Amino acid sequence: MLGKTREQWLEALPLLKPLTEATPLWWLNPNRIPTAKALPDLPLQMADMMAASRRLDRFAPYLAQVFPELKVSEGIIESPLRAIPRMQQGGETFFMASLPGQLWLKLDSHLPVSGSIKARGGIYEVLAHAETLALHGGLLHPDDDYRVLDTPPARAFFSQYRIEVGSTGNLGLSIGLMGARMGFQVTVHMSQDAREWKKDLLRERGVTVREYASDYSLAVASGRRESALNHASYFVDDENSQSLFLGYAVAALRLKEQFQEAGIAVNADHPLMVYLPCGVGGGPGGVAFGLKMVFGDHVHCFFAEPTHSPAVLLGLLTGAHDAVCVQDFGLDNCTAADGLAVGCPSGLVCTMMKPLLAGAYTVTDEMLFQLLAMLDETEDLQLEPSALAGMPGPFQLMGLPETTQWLAEQKLQEKMHQATHLVWATGGSMVPASEMAGYLAKAAEPSPAT
Repeated sequence: MLGKTREQWLEALPLLKPLTEATPLWWLNPNRIPTAKALPDLPLQMADMMAASRRLDRFAPYLAQVFPELKVSEGIIESPLRAIPRMQQGGETFFMASLPGQLWLKLDSHLPVSGSIKARGGIYEVLAHAETLALHGGLLHPDDDYRVLDTPPARAFFSQYRIEVGSTGNLGLSIGLMGARMGFQVTVHMSQDAREWKKDLLRERGVTVREYASDYSLAVASGRRESALNHASYFVDDENSQSLFLGYAVAALRLKEQFQEAGIAVNADHPLMVYLPCGVGGGPGGVAFGLKMVFGDHVHCFFAEPTHSPAVLLGLLTGAHDAVCVQDFGLDNCTAADGLAVGCPSGLVCTMMKPLLAGAYTVTDEMLFQLLAMLDETEDLQLEPSALAGMPGPFQLMGLPETTQWLAEQKLQEKMHQATHLVWATGGSMVPASEMAGYLAKAAEPSPAT
């Protein structure tokens, strides 16, 4: 822990005490600076995001051909944007806080192919790796129609290569489903948090699943070691991958178009507040980076993490980034939000988010289930627990003393009646009906006595 004991950290940073006690809290980033000032020192730039967008465009005809659900979008993997006024009303009652502005949901839970935000980064990284191999191997030329990759010779070519990844579930799904469809030999190293139905689906598609009786970090480390032993193997590094990060970032370019179609303005008088569930940080980090590139200082991004797994918040709060993990501070990293059950944060994400992120907060499993049931009742939308982590954000931002003070300091309070609050729903559409029924039953259980 960078030369400090746990006690020294607690003495130096009082906010660590409630964090280590798994008490819900908000952290408002004191290191945030104007976007234009932050950009020159970041390892990734707008040009990188635009290059990623062009790569996805090149693959669009191929994707439309190999996945029937992408025919209508001509191979573009994108999710709906939906206003949720009834949930806004229900949330105001639940949190006893008025929410000025309008509440929207970005339904990455309904992304085609793999049904979660990981369809962005995971599928993009597989495509980027496949393109590199195919170009170097003479299978593909820069001006080719990429549908040439949907042929027996192309699948035979890719079958010579392996892809490996460590995952709590959703990233493994996106890598596995895309990689297997192209012909790669794919192995997903799954932590104990991963749901059985995700493992079963991967095996049905010909993916090898390795299970570990430990958390995400061990699954990643094991996958990395195993991949390093095979020269034909490519490891998708969720903790450090710039390709994953950029695949997520492209979402911001698409969101700008959706806002224009919906008549939503984002400017100095119409702030955009975005609430992103966060595990290791790649998905929310990439999206937040893209949003800052597109909307600059008019967008304010907040990460949401389980009280037992606040990895990125811990890394940013201490400034130690990936040199600390939640277990160092006595937290068990056990949460029903399987996609967010991560003990150690991404160093890349912490570096990118230090000057850009507005803040972060933590949420209990109990609240995730309560909000899951509320969204089902008010909007007839079914999400997995981790996808609800963003939902408390808008109401707490407007209702807590520390956040209302922050709004005043940022000169945002008088503009909130024109704000757009966007909760990023990260997964849920592929959850089996029986599993979703279990989530709803869990939400109906009486709260434990306090």
